[in-house]
Amino acid sequence: MSNAISTSTAVIEEVNKPDFTFDPSIRRDHAEKYRTSEWYDGRGEIRAVEDGRSFQINATFTLQSEVRLVNGVLNPSNPALAEIYKTRGRCIAVVDKTVDELYGEQLQNYFKQNEIPLEVLVCRAWESDKTPETVHKILAFLGKDGCDVSRNEPVLIIGGGVLSDVAGLACSLQHRRTPYVMIGSSIVAAIDAGPSPRTCTNGNLFKNSIGAYHPPVLTIVDRTLFRTLAKGHIRNGMAEIIKMAVTDDPVLFELMEKYGKRLVDTHFANVDADEELEKIADEVIYRALYSYMKHEGTNMFETYQDRPHAYGHTWSPRFEPAAKLMHGHAVGIGMAFGATLALEMGWIKKDDRDRIVALCASIGLSVYHPILEDTELMLKGQKNMRRKRGSSGLWAPLPAGIGSCAFAGEVPPDLLTSAIEEHKNYCATFPGEGKGEEMYLSDLGLE
Repeated sequence: MSNAISTSTAVIEEVNKPDFTFDPSIRRDHAEKYRTSEWYDGRGEIRAVEDGRSFQINATFTLQSEVRLVNGVLNPSNPALAEIYKTRGRCIAVVDKTVDELYGEQLQNYFKQNEIPLEVLVCRAWESDKTPETVHKILAFLGKDGCDVSRNEPVLIIGGGVLSDVAGLACSLQHRRTPYVMIGSSIVAAIDAGPSPRTCTNGNLFKNSIGAYHPPVLTIVDRTLFRTLAKGHIRNGMAEIIKMAVTDDPVLFELMEKYGKRLVDTHFANVDADEELEKIADEVIYRALYSYMKHEGTNMFETYQDRPHAYGHTWSPRFEPAAKLMHGHAVGIGMAFGATLALEMGWIKKDDRDRIVALCASIGLSVYHPILEDTELMLKGQKNMRRKRGSSGLWAPLPAGIGSCAFAGEVPPDLLTSAIEEHKNYCATFPGEGKGEEMYLSDLGLE
C-alpha cells in the first residue's frame, strides 16, 4: 500500500504579484473572464500622492439596458423570454397578484411549452404595499431560503408601477446587484416606472424616499396587456405620457390632443380600435419611451437634476399620499399647477398653459385639488424635494413652451401662494372645478 499523499490541484492561470513601487497612477483593466455579469462592467484608477500618506481612487461603472416593444409576449411561439431563460435552465419570477389572476395560466403555459422550469412568487402590489416589508418578502423568495438566485441570473418581474419599484429594489439588494427583466402590465410601469433606474419604497408621508438606482437589463413593453386594465388605470398612466409631451415632444403632444381620449376609451387601441389607431398607439408609446429614456437613461444615477421627466413630480410626492390620490391624478395636478406657475413666471404664454391643462382635463385627469391651498404642506414638499435633489436648488421642471422645458432653482413662498390662487381661480371655470374621474385610490379599490 502506497504512503503517497494524493492531492488535487487547480491550474493557476495568473498570479497577482504585489507591486511596492507606488507608481503615481495605475489603471486596472480587468480580464473579461472574471466578469460577474454580461450587463455590467467597470474600470478604475488609483493615484498615489508623493507624501505616502494618501491616495485617490476614481472608478467608473457601465451598465447595459434595453427597452423593446413586443406584442404577444406570452404567446409560446414568441421567443422574447425563451431566448433569455432557455440557456439558464430556469426562470425565477415575481408576479403581481392581479396579473397572476388574469395571465397566470398563460405564463405557466409559456414556460411549459418552452420546457423551462418556472418558480413564481405572487405578490399583491397596491400603493399600501409599497413598504420595506414587501421588499423583505421578495428578498426571502430570492435568497438562500428561497430560490437562491445567482448574481448573474435575471429575475423576471411582471406587474405595475408599485411592483416594479419594490421588486426592482429587492433585486438591487440581493447580491448587491441582481439583474432583472421587467414587463410592465400597466401604462405607468411600461413607459415610466418599468424602464426607470429608480427602484424604491415609500417613506413616512413622502413617496419613493427609500431606494436605489438599479434599472432592468431589459424592459419589454406589450401593449396588448393593457386590454384588461380598467379605464381608471389607463387614464392614470396617461399622465406619464403627457409630461414627456409637454417637456420634450410637441408631436407627441399633438397626438395626445387628437387621440388621447380615444386611447383611454379603447384601452390603448385594444378594444374596438381600427388599424390606424393601433399604429397611433404604438407611436405614442414609442415616442413617450424614447423621450423619457433620452433623459432618464443617460442620467441613470441622477447625478444631474436637469430632468424634464420630473415635471409634475415636484410637489406631488408630498400631497399625493396626504390626499390619497391616484399617482397619475397627483401628477396631473402637479403638471397643471406647474403650467400656471410657468405662466406667472413669464416662461409660457396663456395659450400654452390653457392647452396643457385642457389636455389633462380632456382625458379625465385631475388638474386641481384643494390640498394645493395647504401652503405649509407645499413648502414642506419643496424642502423635502430640495434635499432629495441635492440642495443645490429645487430645480422644478416647468414648461417653457409646448415640447420645451426649463428648471426653477427656487419658488419663493409669495410666488407659490400667488400661483396657487391664480390656478384655483382658473380651474374654478372647469366642470367639477378641476376634479378628475376616479381620482382617489379608493375609487379603484386600492385602499
